[in-house]
Amino acid sequence: MAGHSKWANIQHRKGRQDAARSKLFSKLSKEITVAAKMGDPDPDKNPRLRLAVKEAKSNSVPKDVIDRAIKKSVAGEGDDYEEIRYEGYGPNGVAVIVEAMTDNRNRTASVVRSTFSKNGGNLGETGSVGFMFERKGEVVYPSDAGDADTVFEAAIEAGAEDVESSEDGHIIWCADTDLNEVSNALEAALGESESTKLVWKPTTTTELGLEDMQRLMKLVDALEDDDDVQRVTTNFEATDEVMAQL
Repeated sequence: MAGHSKWANIQHRKGRQDAARSKLFSKLSKEITVAAKMGDPDPDKNPRLRLAVKEAKSNSVPKDVIDRAIKKSVAGEGDDYEEIRYEGYGPNGVAVIVEAMTDNRNRTASVVRSTFSKNGGNLGETGSVGFMFERKGEVVYPSDAGDADTVFEAAIEAGAEDVESSEDGHIIWCADTDLNEVSNALEAALGESESTKLVWKPTTTTELGLEDMQRLMKLVDALEDDDDVQRVTTNFEATDEVMAQL
């Protein structure tokens, strides 16, 4: 799972750039509006909204932007959005899952298909790569949240399934349906997390060399540049040497 973790780190660094940050704020706000529309506008009564707000806060989205996104749902905005998942292949057969939220299915499908083909990939049918991933809850804590044993004990006590600890921090995995309960229990034990969200966790990975990694990043960047795309996940694996050259 090293590749998945490293990709998350790349994305995190990328997210600090101003241009990417503005787009990220917009996507997180859209998720908040839709989550509030689908349930109660009070995060304490709506687990999906609570997780969306938590993720927004962890990415430094201002409180007024979060409040405005929730108010949009009450005003009737977000009615037309539907969630769609696209699956395809990138360089060297690496699996790619694209999660989108759109008010125009045809437009989004056309852009996603075109982006794959222009960047050396192929858009597949739904289910074509999904079997290589599991839907999981992911809670990330910084390394100073505690040593590996402390975090592991807190995670198991909270109902998590597994923990990956390294010098970069701790990644705690749980069943997708348990994320709200597990994250609440972890917060009581370890404090505020860096990130809490549902992810696609690869069960099998594809190793990429430098050239293929560069092509993959170009594809992912192009996909994420589309306002309708919320998140892109891949199952790449790469050596530390390759990652250092990116």
